[in-house]
Amino acid sequence: MNSPLLFSPFTLRDIELKNRVVIAPMHQYSGVKGFPTDWHVMSVGRYAAGGAGLVFVESTKVERRGCGTVGDLGLWNDEFIPYFKKLSDFIRMYGSCPGIQLGHSGRKARRYRPWEGGKPLDPLPEIEDWDSWELVSSTGEGDPGDPPPRSLSVDEVQDIVQKWGDAAERANKAGFDVLEIHAAHGYLIHQFLSPHVNRRNDRYGGSEENRMRFALEIVEAVRSQWPDGKPLFVRLSVEDDAGWGPDENVRLSVLLKQKGVDVIDCSSGGIRGAPVVSAGPVGYGYQVPYADKLKKEAKINTMAVGLIVHADQAEEILQKQKADLIAIAREAMHNPNWPIDAAQKLGVSSSYSLMPSPYEYWLEKRSKQVQNLVPSTHSKGIEI
Repeated sequence: MNSPLLFSPFTLRDIELKNRVVIAPMHQYSGVKGFPTDWHVMSVGRYAAGGAGLVFVESTKVERRGCGTVGDLGLWNDEFIPYFKKLSDFIRMYGSCPGIQLGHSGRKARRYRPWEGGKPLDPLPEIEDWDSWELVSSTGEGDPGDPPPRSLSVDEVQDIVQKWGDAAERANKAGFDVLEIHAAHGYLIHQFLSPHVNRRNDRYGGSEENRMRFALEIVEAVRSQWPDGKPLFVRLSVEDDAGWGPDENVRLSVLLKQKGVDVIDCSSGGIRGAPVVSAGPVGYGYQVPYADKLKKEAKINTMAVGLIVHADQAEEILQKQKADLIAIAREAMHNPNWPIDAAQKLGVSSSYSLMPSPYEYWLEKRSKQVQNLVPSTHSKGIEI
């Protein structure tokens, strides 16, 4: 059979991914004062060992105010760099390309972790900088029942733009080869893009052009500090069911491409409250149409994400040219070796070569010694 597209190399600028499986950035909320811990080494390490072409470190905040919880990661000063370099080195050592997502929570900051209820955080004595960890946004309105944020001044907006550029420079020093800007899910950039939230009457609000300005200036600042040979992704909520939809995102993506963005990570939802809520029914591949639309109409590479669970499902998305990359998230939590499993199901003969040598050797040896071996992920069991 022809080699599956899912396991064909993909080149972006000077970076070649060994396959098109991407581990999406997934909040772990397990940092300590912004610093990653051994938990993060374990988390990204198992995805790299599992054979993915690109592994993203979770959304990492460009300033302290941008932290969503007490467990968020940060890159707002140089002290963080060696800790993140440990993550990028570990990912690269085991055969994957290291990526990082940079974000800012805006008015969705200062909350309990999702498994603690996700509500606005109460003042805690161990949080020494509670007063400076303020909620900021495009305008001074919060979600119903939430504390209102403070509207950023124009000077403050431009200062945050610079913080994105500074964080991108640190991400490069920390050894990452791919960077993604988080502009989705109701976080700060989305709060500027959204007419539902952004009620400003200056150059950063009002018209669609003005509401896009913050995002475009951030891309310019990041691209100025991010090497030309390294690709830049942007995650968008292509449909937020609140006035920021696919057509608007096509227009934005055209401009993002002109500014040096290489891939749009096509997600949805998040503007109407703390949870990320899709504008449509949640089922297998429910966000793939967004990737398809932006790829065709904005003429830009796209990454599909959202309940992509099965190998043949992922391959079909690529074969039908609905996206260029496939992002796996919670399914990778369920099965960190998803790429190996998918490669076997798609008939890739050298599937174990995706793994580090200690895994490759023993699993390859077992497959040659035992005839008709069916992995546990391929069936419900055997008759005894």
